[in-house]
Amino acid sequence: MRDEFMGKKRLSTKDLEAIPIDLGFHREPSNASDWVAYQVVKSMRIPVDFFFRKKYIHRVVALETVAAVPGMVAGLLRHLRSLRRCSHDGGWISHLLHEAENERMHLLTWMKVAQPTILERLLVTAVQGVFFNVFFTLYILSDRTAHRVVGYLEEQAVISYTHMLDEIKAGVLENGPAPKIAIDYWNLEETATIRDVCLAMRLDEAVHMHTNHHLSDRIALKQEDLRVDIHKLQEERGMIPKDNAEEVWSKPNKY
Repeated sequence: MRDEFMGKKRLSTKDLEAIPIDLGFHREPSNASDWVAYQVVKSMRIPVDFFFRKKYIHRVVALETVAAVPGMVAGLLRHLRSLRRCSHDGGWISHLLHEAENERMHLLTWMKVAQPTILERLLVTAVQGVFFNVFFTLYILSDRTAHRVVGYLEEQAVISYTHMLDEIKAGVLENGPAPKIAIDYWNLEETATIRDVCLAMRLDEAVHMHTNHHLSDRIALKQEDLRVDIHKLQEERGMIPKDNAEEVWSKPNKY
């Protein structure tokens, strides 16, 4: 989760809109692995567009059901790999599980907003079952490609939430009050609306998008110890205890 959501200050609509996000970002495929990942995601969008069309709330329910799978699958497989090798995982497992939890909170939030029909629940169950097994197999065969798939999937998620925001602005979608679960999770103001929830979730998806593309790149470079990234981040934020550890770690916005 972004640092902005973990502060003491409750976020207003203005605060959410001020958080930078690159809406035009797209990772161009640079090799066969990337191309396969991109085509997989494009093919997944076809049945979703056909079935849900303009039913955006129901679309994101299906999207978040699928989006919560990769982090859990990847975390499980890397956990087992760490056990087999009796070695540190390089900081992957906790991040991947947190990503899965974040996507699950997206789903629980939308379930409070719209109750899917029986047909939609059956579709979600079928899609989740198929996607879990396909992603599980893909991660074993090529974890690099698997993370690239997630990166492209999150690109589509950013696009979907942008479309939802446009529909809310146009008055097509009702901008009702945000569910209490969303207000508590993203530390929003008590008067937050569905639009605020969409803004917060789009920010989450952008983080997952960049992160999974980065993870795929790290695998390709055979530099998978993420503790190096964390150490650099801590140095940039003045969080590495040196002369006065107590003063350093008491700084605001620490990791």
